[in-house]
Amino acid sequence: MKPALKPGLKSDAAHVLVIDDDLDLLRLLSMRLNSWGFRVSTAASAEEGLARIAVEAPQLVLSDIRLPGKDGLALFDEIRSTRPTLPVILLTAHGTIPDAVQAMSRGVFGYLTKPFESRILLEKIEQALQLSPLGAVQETGNGEAWREGIVFRSSRMAEVMEEARVVAASDASVLIRGESGTGKEVLARAIHRASPRARAPFVAINCGAIPEQLLESELFGHARGSFTGAAGAHVGLFQTADGGTLFLDEIGDMPLALQVKLLRVLQDRAVRPVGATRAEPVDVRVLSATHRDLEVAMAEGQFREDLYYRLDVVTLTLPRLDERREDIPLLAAYFVQELVRKYKKGITGIAPEALEVLASAAWPGNVRQLYNVVEQSCALATTPLITLTLIQRALRVQSMEALSYAEAKQRFERNYLVQLLKLTDGSVADAARIADRNRTEFYRLLQKHELTPDMFRSVPGSTGVSDR
Repeated sequence: MKPALKPGLKSDAAHVLVIDDDLDLLRLLSMRLNSWGFRVSTAASAEEGLARIAVEAPQLVLSDIRLPGKDGLALFDEIRSTRPTLPVILLTAHGTIPDAVQAMSRGVFGYLTKPFESRILLEKIEQALQLSPLGAVQETGNGEAWREGIVFRSSRMAEVMEEARVVAASDASVLIRGESGTGKEVLARAIHRASPRARAPFVAINCGAIPEQLLESELFGHARGSFTGAAGAHVGLFQTADGGTLFLDEIGDMPLALQVKLLRVLQDRAVRPVGATRAEPVDVRVLSATHRDLEVAMAEGQFREDLYYRLDVVTLTLPRLDERREDIPLLAAYFVQELVRKYKKGITGIAPEALEVLASAAWPGNVRQLYNVVEQSCALATTPLITLTLIQRALRVQSMEALSYAEAKQRFERNYLVQLLKLTDGSVADAARIADRNRTEFYRLLQKHELTPDMFRSVPGSTGVSDR
């Protein structure tokens, strides 16, 4: 039976280049990959393969290790020098396994030993494609340049980006909601790039990071001599962004007094610098963002309702990273590609087992935290593939302890007893009943683990009612 293809892969039409001098095997692999929904190119030699890579930019290379002239290892070395993030899978016979293992240490994504099962081939291809930023919904054509830096495959992000594309064409104010680290400013910049104001300035300010006295001057400017220390006139950010977009990050942290002045600017489309006698017209589109619940802030009198409705003409909500886990390997690969240039290292990607840990980890800091984890791993990497150990270190995850069965059983048993006694406030009768054990046996277990009921009672020394 043909292996099931993961949802969404067919629509992406991922491009795989297959290189093998065995024309029958080349034809068979091509037919199999086509039937699974991939777009396939073929080559019968390393030289032909390199030519196709230069012209067609595939997302994955599947190559035999034994090729006429230049072999698969030499082919990989050339690919790595020009396309360091392009994943390569080598096909090997039993006699060439040592070569394949050597290739893995140099950064090849993986190898398969002939003959291999279709299921294993498909799984390996899907894992490798997660490393390729070109596999994202984001494309590299000029029509999608506005989404630069936003990498995704998930339907949640696809919906947000489609809404952003539509609203960008208008001049409506947009409120971007989302937890810290989800990429609110990145989305705001994308909206600006897709808007008719793209050639004018994009100006961003964090309203919660600047003291109230300075924030007013930063936003609206000030006249010379308007306050102590104002030796000259200062142009505010509204005037700096004239004709373009002003992004007010963490708008929910703006002091109430400034909210009144901001509302006036939005209503009058004119700004009066601090200490000035007249207002000056400005043409600015305002995008704002917050991680706070503004409805609650309004109910508590911390945010003005009239300002809220001025800012919240359209709402876009960015999902948490753990709500778009299918994007994690893709984001990680994209960050590696960016950081390779920064650290000038020959890093080709992240080991499959490390990617699995990233995909299942908790991400309270969202995309910003993922970037930091990948950057730390890149900075410390000494091999072409970022290892599981480096990712665990960056995540501050301890490696699993290697316990014997007896040790694991002992630990579980003690933890189980502790939880039961906490739950029952030290009542042995209740704890034994929940555990489905008689009280005598339960006391023996407590003695074995050096536990006493008094340790868990709210009032030390009391006997609980159910122990009577």
